[in-house]
Amino acid sequence: MDEELNLKLQPLREQIDALDAKLLALLNERAAVVLEVGEVKKHLAAPVFRPERELQVIARLQALGAAGPLRPEHVESIWREIMSASRSLERELTIAFLGPVGTYSELAMQTYFGQSVKGLPCASIDEVFRAVEAGSADYGVVPVENSTEGAVSRTLDLMLDTTLAISGEIAVPIHHNLLTRTGTLDGVTRVCAHAQAIAQCQEWLSKHAPQLNRQAVSSNAEAARLAADDPTMAAIAGDRAAAHYGLQPVASLIQDDPHNRTRFVVVGGESPAATGRDQTSMILSVKNEPGAVFRMLEPFARHGVSMTRFESRPARRGAWEYWFYVDIDGHSADENVATALDELDHSAAFVKILGSYPRSN
Repeated sequence: MDEELNLKLQPLREQIDALDAKLLALLNERAAVVLEVGEVKKHLAAPVFRPERELQVIARLQALGAAGPLRPEHVESIWREIMSASRSLERELTIAFLGPVGTYSELAMQTYFGQSVKGLPCASIDEVFRAVEAGSADYGVVPVENSTEGAVSRTLDLMLDTTLAISGEIAVPIHHNLLTRTGTLDGVTRVCAHAQAIAQCQEWLSKHAPQLNRQAVSSNAEAARLAADDPTMAAIAGDRAAAHYGLQPVASLIQDDPHNRTRFVVVGGESPAATGRDQTSMILSVKNEPGAVFRMLEPFARHGVSMTRFESRPARRGAWEYWFYVDIDGHSADENVATALDELDHSAAFVKILGSYPRSN
């Protein structure tokens, strides 16, 4: 049986080996052109990373490969890594993320930028912003919104004061596991995780582990690190953190919403050029008077600009004032968006454009 199988597979394996050799030669040829591109960019002081260009490349290849058998998501995954490796030939990018190693922020970073970057784990979202602002990192990746628990308040607060622009976004499926050193709850008295993760699993915990005290920590990966050192502690974290810290699952997929996702934004760099699939983020405020919010938003409706997100946050000035965090469809360079934004300057008391960038899928 094995001999017959090998006889049938051998010519196919030889064909794959020959194709792999051709692919490698073509990738090296591509890399040589990338190095030439890098010299041109260096001469013109152009950025190494152009997300809108990379998305155009992926979209074109997905259209070319529509007949299959590779699916569009396969094409995207392969070419993101090719382009990540190519970028590193020009210059290795440093990306700050909420650490330690094993967080969903790290996963979002690698999904967006590929593996060929230098990750800089930070102890807090504040430190991610500081690292990029100080030039220790080229970009930062921070969580901004969860499909179950809503906005990540600290990120919104920091966006108000930072000089950094949003240059991209990525949405990551969130799959939580209950983890311990032994894979059981024997002797375990506490469960720790990021506050949002605990909230995303509260129904499951109340039903299946009500005896565990719940403790919020800076990140799920930090919870995994703590649980790896303490047999009385369980952690809520993903597969990556479990593998990195040597933990075993007591239960898998414990998030209350099976479709739980977190949206991350990329901060740093310049707002990318328009791609036709963009959104613009901003912070607004109005005077506390009748009809003020309606007048602020009316230009969007009149110019056919769809608002995809509207979040309010207290201004923390001791009065009943609010900041409004708004996402709209389109790029600030689009004619209808530009016109609406120009009118918005006259109807709002405060306008801060956070950036225009390609939408995630």
